[in-house]
Amino acid sequence: MTTLTPTKDKGATAKANDVVYVEPEQEVTDDLLVQQVAVEGVNAVALADILSAVLTHERCGRHLYRTVSARTENPILQSRYTEFGDETEHHVEVLDALISGMGGNPNYVSPMARVVEATDSKLVEAVALATGGIDIMAAEMAMLDAVFIAESVDHANWQTMRTIADALPDGQLRQQFMTAVDEVEAQEDEHLEWARSTKQRLTMLQVKSTMMAKAGAKAEELVANVRNWLSDGAS
Repeated sequence: MTTLTPTKDKGATAKANDVVYVEPEQEVTDDLLVQQVAVEGVNAVALADILSAVLTHERCGRHLYRTVSARTENPILQSRYTEFGDETEHHVEVLDALISGMGGNPNYVSPMARVVEATDSKLVEAVALATGGIDIMAAEMAMLDAVFIAESVDHANWQTMRTIADALPDGQLRQQFMTAVDEVEAQEDEHLEWARSTKQRLTMLQVKSTMMAKAGAKAEELVANVRNWLSDGAS
């Protein structure tokens, strides 16, 4: 089963520092990371930390897609959120396999990954607040904005992963990186372009909507309007 939230019971490890306490059996050191990823010309500690952060962002992305899929009122948006969420979970699996294949622990949570998790959790929190405290059309846009932000980072992460792969010396690790990037990068391109174009399109739908300017519009009318977004068959 795919791990989306590393815990002690799932073998999570981390580095201890002045503000983070880690139980001795869960503590990892730079020396241990170097032993796990021994590749000539590669900073093993930096590579492990970066991969942990990229994997954390994908895990948080899966949580985000589950949240927006459950809260949207638009069936076409929901279908896309569900589809992209499933693909994002597969990206977690790809990274999990890559890290395991190079001798690392996919449930290692680097200091960088902690910051990523803290930042990404605010996107999910913002979605929850939006869908409970603002009108439905604004809430839908807030969810789409969260997806766009998350996918922008995803897109940059996988471009960086290709750059790392290109810089690695010829060998098994380089091939593993290339295989992972080739499998995921095209989907990330699609996710970001869909989020960008859909955000633009829905913005214009609202600008031109007479319903948006209708004083005293009932909630059910607004819901019906949102459900009809993108109903011309283009998604």
